[in-house]
Amino acid sequence: MTNGTILNSKLFRIFFICAFFLVVATFSKSAVAQEKAPQGSEKKFDPQPLIMEHIGDSHFWPMAIPLVEEKLLPLPVILYTDKGLEVFSSGHLKDGATYQGNYYTYKLEENHIKVVEADGKISETIKPLDFSITRNTISMMVSLAIIMIVFLSVAASYRKRPGKAPKGLQSFMEPLVLFVRDDIALPNLGVKYTRYMPLLLTIFFFILLNNVLGIVPFFPGGYNLTGNIAITGVLAVIILLVVNFSANKHYWKHIFMPNPWWLFPIMIPVEIVSVFSKPIALMIRLFANITAGHIVGLSLICLIFIFRSFAISPVSVIFVTFMDCIELLVAFLQAYIFTLLSALFIGMAIQEHH
Repeated sequence: MTNGTILNSKLFRIFFICAFFLVVATFSKSAVAQEKAPQGSEKKFDPQPLIMEHIGDSHFWPMAIPLVEEKLLPLPVILYTDKGLEVFSSGHLKDGATYQGNYYTYKLEENHIKVVEADGKISETIKPLDFSITRNTISMMVSLAIIMIVFLSVAASYRKRPGKAPKGLQSFMEPLVLFVRDDIALPNLGVKYTRYMPLLLTIFFFILLNNVLGIVPFFPGGYNLTGNIAITGVLAVIILLVVNFSANKHYWKHIFMPNPWWLFPIMIPVEIVSVFSKPIALMIRLFANITAGHIVGLSLICLIFIFRSFAISPVSVIFVTFMDCIELLVAFLQAYIFTLLSALFIGMAIQEHH
């Protein structure tokens, strides 16, 4: 494909437009604030808070609209203290404000709710358990709702048109489902693949959807769900439990009775470590790749505001467009790799002795 063909392709133009509006949406608040600031009082632009705010969790749901100051939607705060349960809105903690609850006074510091003592200092002894509905929690609910709506509608299409060629959304989803079955489940699980297909399909589409939503400009919440190590950690724990509860006697014999016997002192600790290192590798790989993509993309956008030059703007937007294309590839690739390795680990645990 020639350079002219690439530049004129619809895909390139779509990503270029997305990258441009991503720049506008991300920095609309900063631009408005600079216009209102008195002359000579402008501060040097610091990209770190912006990037860390995007890739981290929050007690507020950002609703960014181009060229309009960013608005934060407060979310419910649910705390369990030694005196009981506290429930209130995070709006009371906005802009560093303190809130007097039923039992303690609370303050939000670095996205963590802490107890404030009577002298105004943060308490080091009282640390409430935080069960709040945060941005990542809402993001997960949104993605699960989308998955349920899509698959329920596809299932209804199969019931209404049995034995007929797929149509509409059904024709888009069927190749992906067959891909998971034929290229991931069957080669690694063999004849027992049907038992684990619901798990593999759920993991594949959950990761894929959240990866894609993370690169869609203007999507509410500054999506970075799969870039949160807590989320990838839970997925890894699920695989750890499935692998070990599905394992047969040959799997455990390979761990605790390696051959030859005189390697017991060396091989048994190594095999036990490998049981936990496999899901840990799944957790870190997904988290690191998605987070790195977001950081690189936002860093390229920040170049515009660091150099404050019109010459840098088109270069930055072009590079962000390129990164969007790479991130789209990574979104599919990471969903595939996580599901493939999960199927491989399960297959190693259930395979019969030869």
